[in-house]
Amino acid sequence: MRKKRAEKRYVKPDPKFNDIVVSKFINNIMLEGKKATARTIIYDAFNIIEERTKKPGLEVFKKAISNTQPLIEVRSRRVGGATYQVPMEVRPERRLALAMRWIKTYTRKRGEKTMALKLASELMAAANGEGSAVKKKEETHKMAEANKAFAHFKW
Repeated sequence: MRKKRAEKRYVKPDPKFNDIVVSKFINNIMLEGKKATARTIIYDAFNIIEERTKKPGLEVFKKAISNTQPLIEVRSRRVGGATYQVPMEVRPERRLALAMRWIKTYTRKRGEKTMALKLASELMAAANGEGSAVKKKEETHKMAEANKAFAHFKW
């Protein structure tokens, strides 16, 4: 191995909830380095969630993240000239990253007016086990299930 692995960067917890996951999500939502704007969007979304569900926004957010985290995914493996989709477990960091990415992606595709509204409704849907991000997780699991026959290729 020529190059050493990149060292892990640690994120400071966000100022309002003192939570690292929220801080990572803020960084994920952020565009063009505008962290203050990203923070505003997320905190506004949490307020909207609290108004609509009468539950703490952070709690709904945590539930949404845990509902969208995939347990297994398929990865391509080349074995003797053929490429197989091999089901593999997902590492915890990647699990979180995928969940956040999917929530962000499907939030942006929603039809509501502001980003805060879109995010609030996507998070509420995910917390209830519905919505596009959760559907994506289920598709990933289905793919892994369908390719179970190739599980012996993982190493």
